[in-house]
Amino acid sequence: MLPLIDIGELNSITENIILIDARAGADTYQRYLAGHLKGAQYADLDKDLAVKPENPTYGGRHPLPPLEDFSKLLGKLGITPESHVVVYDDKAAAFGGARFWWMLKSIGHQKVQVLNGGLQAAINAGIPLSTEPYTATPVQPYPVPAEYSGTVDIEQAEKAAKDEHQMVIDVREAYRYLGQSEPIDLVAGHIPGAVNLPYTLNLDATGKYLPPDELKKVFEKTFGDVKPDEVIVHCGSGVTACHTLLGMDYAGIKGPKLYVGSWSEWSRRDLPVATDK
Repeated sequence: MLPLIDIGELNSITENIILIDARAGADTYQRYLAGHLKGAQYADLDKDLAVKPENPTYGGRHPLPPLEDFSKLLGKLGITPESHVVVYDDKAAAFGGARFWWMLKSIGHQKVQVLNGGLQAAINAGIPLSTEPYTATPVQPYPVPAEYSGTVDIEQAEKAAKDEHQMVIDVREAYRYLGQSEPIDLVAGHIPGAVNLPYTLNLDATGKYLPPDELKKVFEKTFGDVKPDEVIVHCGSGVTACHTLLGMDYAGIKGPKLYVGSWSEWSRRDLPVATDK
């Protein structure tokens, strides 16, 4: 199953779909109530797909929730291992959309896709939005493994950035990577040795992902001789990095890992900071 689904294909599926609206930012639930895809349930990035850290110095601004909590959330949303889950947000998957997809894939769920182009693609297609909140029938907590797969910690990211056989990719905008400005975290710059590949390069002018063959060319050019399973992807807090991991999966590239703590953790640990290319 491809990790992306277009709005036309989504509308043709009538059975066993669990639709999730995973927008982020201010007043997200109010925006969900103001207009969402009919039958979509709301999932909160900060409360459902992350936990509020006591200290982002250890784990960053959006650490993953305990697996027990994620298991209960999935049960509350009516998701079983057999469910076909489709998730979207209002930023072309760069917020909760790709994060929810990555989390489900990380625990072994097979049937999960992200709406290509997000909510805007549905609006552009003339799909009427609903203002009625939707709640599925809860099921038992989802069976989860002992840990999320496909992650690395700060020590592994630091080691990889210094190793010519490994690669750390920073998907933040170039101005943040170069330390010209930092609107969120305490220090501007990037992990020394990390390369910049802004997540916006995954998208075309309409906000949809580039075709798989085009994405594959971009990623393989960036990797050079580094094998995909030696690639680590990060962003500011481990959310938007999932957008690029989704793009890699769409391009048929398997194995890259997520540094969840990302720059929000690194920049608080009194570690070296680079501001050049």
